[in-house]
Amino acid sequence: MRLFDLGGQTAFVTGAGSGIGQAIAVGLAEAGANVACFDLPGSRDLAGTVERIQAHGRRALALEGSVTSAADLEAAVARTEAELGPLSLAVNSAGIANAQPAEELELERWQRMLDINLTGVMLSCQAQARVMLPRGKGAIVNIASMSGSIVNRGLLQAHYNTSKAGVIHLTKSLAMEWAERGIRVNCISPGYTATPMNTRPEVADQVKIFEQTTPLGRMAEVEEMVGPAIFLCSPAASFCTGVDLIVDGGFVCW
Repeated sequence: MRLFDLGGQTAFVTGAGSGIGQAIAVGLAEAGANVACFDLPGSRDLAGTVERIQAHGRRALALEGSVTSAADLEAAVARTEAELGPLSLAVNSAGIANAQPAEELELERWQRMLDINLTGVMLSCQAQARVMLPRGKGAIVNIASMSGSIVNRGLLQAHYNTSKAGVIHLTKSLAMEWAERGIRVNCISPGYTATPMNTRPEVADQVKIFEQTTPLGRMAEVEEMVGPAIFLCSPAASFCTGVDLIVDGGFVCW
């Protein structure tokens, strides 16, 4: 369907080396986009993401850097435009997660969470918007979390929850600033999803609880975030901006 066709467009995806970011990067290629894949040096499978995109007949670019570095992002966006064409789509998925009781949480750990999950999204949006705004066209999708709207029972992650709440409100704020200048900004808030972060040791014992407390009775697969991302990037969502699309199997209804 033409409403969901991303053919001829150039996309930039952070966190593209694994998990949700990797799935979305490949999904954007399936929808027709050429994709620049950005992740940390030595990331899990950045080369694999590129190979999967190329297998769909699209052009792909592997870019290494940190979302905490404005210089890394600026250079990556510049290379994207030089090698793949004008940037019109972006998905910011890079992030971390961990748990610790709030009263024991070290300032350094709190700051690192905010630096990557929130400041990293802001710096990514800035770098992307700086090339989109002069052309008056673009769509940016940030990956937040249902934990930005609710507090997960049994998970001691005040720093993570706070960072994701910030992503949601940052998304809405940028959407309003750039609405008249042609850029749509939305976010996706996944529920419990079978990513490397949600199968890490400190939450392994919680997996059954995650499944039991989700109305659909299971965690999401990373591929189930692809459709929402394509929708928000596509002409099908041309009148959507400032939206927090919760994709949680019904969790927040309870």
